Amino acid sequence: MSRGLPLLFLLLSALLAPVDARAQDADAELAGIRAAFEYGKYAEVLQRTAARIDRGNLSEEQLVDLHELAGLAAFNLQRLSDAERHFSALLRLEPDHSLDPFVVPPPAVAYFDKLKQRLDSELDFVRQERRLRQERLRVEAERRERERLAAEEQRRRTEAMARQVTVRTVEKRNFLVNFVPFGAGQFQQGRSSLGIVFAASEGALAVTSVIAYFAYEALFETDTVEVDDVLTETGKATITVRYIPTSRARQADTWRLLKIGSAAGFYTLYALGVADSLYHHDDQVVTTSIEERPASPPSTPRSKESGSSARLRIFPTPGGLGAGLALTF
Repeated sequence: MSRGLPLLFLLLSALLAPVDARAQDADAELAGIRAAFEYGKYAEVLQRTAARIDRGNLSEEQLVDLHELAGLAAFNLQRLSDAERHFSALLRLEPDHSLDPFVVPPPAVAYFDKLKQRLDSELDFVRQERRLRQERLRVEAERRERERLAAEEQRRRTEAMARQVTVRTVEKRNFLVNFVPFGAGQFQQGRSSLGIVFAASEGALAVTSVIAYFAYEALFETDTVEVDDVLTETGKATITVRYIPTSRARQADTWRLLKIGSAAGFYTLYALGVADSLYHHDDQVVTTSIEERPASPPSTPRSKESGSSARLRIFPTPGGLGAGLALTF
């Protein structure tokens, strides 16, 4: 594996080296042709541009530069047919191209503009073809971008699914909790809303019953009554009587009914709560959830320069066991 990588690198370098060399040669030759044009060697420019264009392997920008130089050189030599041929080829490559009036003489600019007007219908077709080609390239680029995003999304989903684990939770439920008042069975089963209703209702009835009980008991009075026909060593016999005065009879009836009614309501709701929790009781409830496994930190291999380490080794011997300490530097 380690030998294959250098070989692959050398192979790629060997394949790409001629391409880079050809690109550098083309740039150098184009610079030489431009220098010859600036020195007024127009015939040499025409000869060298023709030879360079015939060899090919040029970009569109380089072709535009070569045709412009050749067209201007031919125009300066009054070889108008060659000038028209090169300028026409230039416009077919770049229909909206224009000459720089600060560099190119006005007669050459006027000739170029007149030729552009004469080829206007053909150049419109070229412009339309270029727009269609650019539109196709744009659509193709958008399609490749959508495919890349879809592949990236699919990869993320796959990685997310690979990190997900299914967790099964088994909950054991106590059967005796169903008989505890105040909605305990409903709370154990996870039905908190109904549990709150039972707890609040039973709590209110229990408190009402307790209050009514103590209020009813508070109406009693205690008095001592002598018994005429019964004699004791100390005199007449007396007994203690506990009673509710006649004036408090209506209050007593009200508190007694409230005590009994609230107690009856409490036990009725308690029975309903027990019956409901028994009906929905399950000895165990299994819930399944999907969680993500925590990402493990990448392991870093220990380099040879990271320091020394010690390791204790235990090995069998004819008489028993032996131990040794191994040091790594």
